[in-house]
Amino acid sequence: MESNKEIISDLNSLITILNDGKQGYESAAETTDSLELKAVFGKYALERAAYATELKAHIKQHGGNEDDNENGGILGAIHRGWLDVKHAVTGNDNAALLEAIETGEKSAIEKYDGYIADYTDHADHLALLKKQRDGIQKDLQQIQSLKAQNA
Repeated sequence: MESNKEIISDLNSLITILNDGKQGYESAAETTDSLELKAVFGKYALERAAYATELKAHIKQHGGNEDDNENGGILGAIHRGWLDVKHAVTGNDNAALLEAIETGEKSAIEKYDGYIADYTDHADHLALLKKQRDGIQKDLQQIQSLKAQNA
């Protein structure tokens, strides 16, 4: 069983992942010329920001301090930079953009799954993490559908 300090650290790492996702979606919305994709990416960026806000409130409720890293982590910044380079080389390739987003969402789900498995005896954390994970899974399915349409 993890201590409260370890749990707060884990939840802060999810905030970083969510901020990475938000930044990634904002970058993708700027990159694509598709109005449909701009709308989808904008919606998901707002959703990731809302999830991060929920986690911050949850951390405070449990006596912790959230890391205020609105820009995400270094790996997210590297991934976004890679997206920019890939876009410059491949042009406006929505399928490649969606594939990169798919990779990021799968990674986020893996992280959530790990923490969900660790928190089976923490009902309050578990409910929030499952809700957010299910939302990301739903978004991933939509991204995969859009990727198939843009192939």
